[in-house]
Amino acid sequence: MTWQQTLADLETGKVRAAEQNSNGTWQVNTAVKRAILAAFAAGENIEFEGIYRGFIDKHNLAAREFTLADQVRMVPGGSSVRSGAYVAPGVIIMPPAYINIGAFVDSGTMIDSHALIGSCAQIGKHVHVSAAVQIGGVLEPIGARPVIIEDNAFLGAGVIIVEGIVVKKGAVIAPGVSLSASVPVYDCVNQVILEKGADIPENAVVVPGTRPVAGAWAEQQGLNMACALIVKYRDASSNAALELESVLR
Repeated sequence: MTWQQTLADLETGKVRAAEQNSNGTWQVNTAVKRAILAAFAAGENIEFEGIYRGFIDKHNLAAREFTLADQVRMVPGGSSVRSGAYVAPGVIIMPPAYINIGAFVDSGTMIDSHALIGSCAQIGKHVHVSAAVQIGGVLEPIGARPVIIEDNAFLGAGVIIVEGIVVKKGAVIAPGVSLSASVPVYDCVNQVILEKGADIPENAVVVPGTRPVAGAWAEQQGLNMACALIVKYRDASSNAALELESVLR
């Protein structure tokens, strides 16, 4: 398949950079990522005209344009969705926000101001991506898993998620939490430490935390490092606290 066809299929949701198999495990579609890299290699920098005058990018990766038929609410004010990204009907994009190539944003999701959806990131249905959330992108290495946010997750303001972390269905990530392959996650409910880079469990409520730095000198200085804490799992009361999102639609 050519890179041109792959980009077209990505925009319609026919293909994805990563997909769940029958047992729920996420797998990278390396053919798609190779095609995206081929598109970059084939592209030549040009000066855009019209509403994009003053911008320079690959000639074949211009920003997408939407119509009423797409059923996407793209609010004016500096947002952009790059070629090869899928945005489903019912998605709301508040300005300024950016969705990069290969990303998949499913129906009913809210992308709030100053949010970044990185290349090949996968965002599920009815996800709330709050202001200033940063979802890391990945094109290389070719087999690296992108960040994946499953259905009905809630990402608070300023959350940073990178390095292929998977946030499972219904999880709530509190404002200011950073998740990466090197950040430990402590499950205070089940009293276990998740393996580094492990999935954030379904319905987990994750808040920022700290842990002591090992070593006598660090202990003398009272030094601590950032970590993440699962303090509860969603119930009726926490669900009610998130209903404000529906009012804003």
